[in-house]
Amino acid sequence: MSNAIQSITSALPSLGKARLLINSADDVVIVAAVRSPLTRAKKGGLKDTLQDDLLKAVFQEVVKRGKVDPSLIGDVVVGNVLPPGGGATVSRMAQLAAGIPHSVPLVTLNRQCSSGLQAVNNIANAIKAGDIDIGIGAGVESMTSNYGGGVMPAAFSDDVLSNKEAADCLIPMGITSENVAKQYGISRDEQDDFAAASYAKAVAAQKAGLFKDETVPMKVKWIDPKTEETKEIIVDSDDGIRPTSREQLGKLRPAFAKDGSTHAGNASQVTDGAAAVLLARRSTAQKLGLPILGKYVAFAAVGVPPNVMGIGPAFAIPAVLAKAGITKDDVDFWEINEAFASQAVMSIKTVGIPFENVNLNGGAIAFGHPLGATGARQIATALSIAKQTGKKVFVTSMCIGTVQHTEYEPTLDVSWSNVGLGVRIALAPPSGG
Repeated sequence: MSNAIQSITSALPSLGKARLLINSADDVVIVAAVRSPLTRAKKGGLKDTLQDDLLKAVFQEVVKRGKVDPSLIGDVVVGNVLPPGGGATVSRMAQLAAGIPHSVPLVTLNRQCSSGLQAVNNIANAIKAGDIDIGIGAGVESMTSNYGGGVMPAAFSDDVLSNKEAADCLIPMGITSENVAKQYGISRDEQDDFAAASYAKAVAAQKAGLFKDETVPMKVKWIDPKTEETKEIIVDSDDGIRPTSREQLGKLRPAFAKDGSTHAGNASQVTDGAAAVLLARRSTAQKLGLPILGKYVAFAAVGVPPNVMGIGPAFAIPAVLAKAGITKDDVDFWEINEAFASQAVMSIKTVGIPFENVNLNGGAIAFGHPLGATGARQIATALSIAKQTGKKVFVTSMCIGTVQHTEYEPTLDVSWSNVGLGVRIALAPPSGG
């Protein structure tokens, strides 16, 4: 009898989770979320595709899937990290080319690797505040075009550099990964096991067609590196995903320190891609007959020491769970960016998340991390997983290069989280209400 009661009790949602699943007319809901294929920078199918074309494709598709009149969009926020001028001009051009009228304003922002998620959060907050009823949060990065040392200033103030933590902001990301591994005892074996699992999950997901719903196929011009011939091709899948064994990873040399553990196989790929998320007030979505995929719940951003910047999710996730009024046990699955295996493993272990509930279809180690786009991409991926599995609540999270973190927690009819901010998701009812 006691076992039966325990089984029934464990199947019931906690009070906090139950509250999250209650709908309100003022909820911020996700109407549509899409991404481009993710392809290897300088080598992949999108290497000759400019950033404005990447954005145009996801803008057009998210508006189409959201079934919204683009003139009703109140604002567009685009996360972008590397381009000169913050990508503001090319993002505005992409918006107009996509058919979103000039009467709709646009702004770009840079919160490093969390830029796409911050863009979504900014739109959600504007809806919450009553400033707009509908908006797009997006992210984009052509790392083929803009990745490299040229994005850094030519000089820094000696006075500022005399502050150790300020100077630590210039530590290469790979070295911060080594710092995390050493300081928190994350072994090479643990990192390679995690990376191998990411590849295996992504290979299986791609083979099963699990990325198709979230991905926008693109017809692009591509220059054959062997013949230099320009061809028109269809790019409809991630080209960084490949079968990789644990044994193969074990043979790779450390990339940042002779005695290190971070290498090309257990760090995120350098990638081109874009993603967009269309959000609205629930009452507005219902009035206009728009689809409802999920509900925005909470966001949290935290700072950590720059020399171990990757540990951010370990601190941002508890912050967003507290804001949402739930515990980690209320979350059905997690999207945690795999900037480096060292920091992902450290964060997962510190929070106490079962590894089998993280990145169900693989992560950035397997298919790439286009800096400005990843935060929005994680939402598109998580919504697809929720639809495929029937799971309700998810959190997205990531570390940020200037030593911050965000978490986002949605429920499908939804909430979400991002390193330093939190999100969770709960499936919307069949009626979309």
